[in-house]
Amino acid sequence: MTRSSGRIGIAGTGLIGASIGLALEHRRPLGWDPDPAALGAAAAAGAVEPVAGYGDLLTAAVDVLVLAGPPRAILAQVTDAQAADHIGLVIDVAGVKAPILAVNRFPRFVGTHPMAGRETSGPAAASGSLFRGGAWVVVPDGAAAADVATVESIVAETGARPIRMRGADHDSAVAAISHVPQLLASTLMNEAMARTQALDLVAGSFRDLTRVAASEPGLWLEVLDANRSEVVSVLREYVDRLDHVASALDGRRIDDVARVLDTARAARRTLAAPTAAVQVALADRPGELARVGRAFEASGVDVRDLQLRHAPHGGGGVLTVSVRTDDKEAMLAAMEAEGLLVLD
Repeated sequence: MTRSSGRIGIAGTGLIGASIGLALEHRRPLGWDPDPAALGAAAAAGAVEPVAGYGDLLTAAVDVLVLAGPPRAILAQVTDAQAADHIGLVIDVAGVKAPILAVNRFPRFVGTHPMAGRETSGPAAASGSLFRGGAWVVVPDGAAAADVATVESIVAETGARPIRMRGADHDSAVAAISHVPQLLASTLMNEAMARTQALDLVAGSFRDLTRVAASEPGLWLEVLDANRSEVVSVLREYVDRLDHVASALDGRRIDDVARVLDTARAARRTLAAPTAAVQVALADRPGELARVGRAFEASGVDVRDLQLRHAPHGGGGVLTVSVRTDDKEAMLAAMEAEGLLVLD
């Protein structure tokens, strides 16, 4: 695909806005943020060329304006009739779409949502590779076909995969795969904290399930409120499913429980190619990860995932490396050749 040189403006230079700027640096992004510290950090990282105010973005010679602030700020921006008179194509990146589309007054507007993020926020955590390989929803509701195509081209430039969805379908889907999981992770953490020494026993599966509980709550509160009807609906369905499992266990209907586990297992396995895990015990000394890196290079194996579980009180930890099933022996041999302790 040929890269366009059309300039973009970015309103909001937090994690997502700054990452967009870095991913599209060839478009010479202009940027603004109401927080001078965030704008300064994004500019220092090379994500944007800063402008003094939001109005400067509206009057600048940009081909596309990206609204990358929190949902409340974006809602205010898309209802600003005066702004709508001064700009061409506008996109937003909020995690909820229907409320924004319902009040938008920009004549050329395409709602989008990159399915990417981190537990840490702000421009210091930004990366130009944040979107690479991930899905990026593009909502065609009410937009001109040419504008949708332009936005999909820009999305592809970041390395993401554009996926068209209606706004309502998007909000229902992200309630199930993003918004409710955030609440579940937090609830699981609170449940574990209520049990004596439970957190001392935490291992990989609990860490995976609760990873997003470390996210900053401020932005999540806005997103959850904006998508509250869908989130509440999914939560109630989830409660019904848990009640079914609880009743089945209480009544010793093990076949019912087995069906729940088997159905979920089959669906989960479709999300990625079959993998095998190689576990390595790392000592608490310099150079251990360098040895792992040399083993990766020597093996020539495509690493699918990594997880490092630190010992809770120091003393190293366990590195789990996921590789394709056929590559497990090659990875094992490379790790052992480096003198690393491979666990059975």
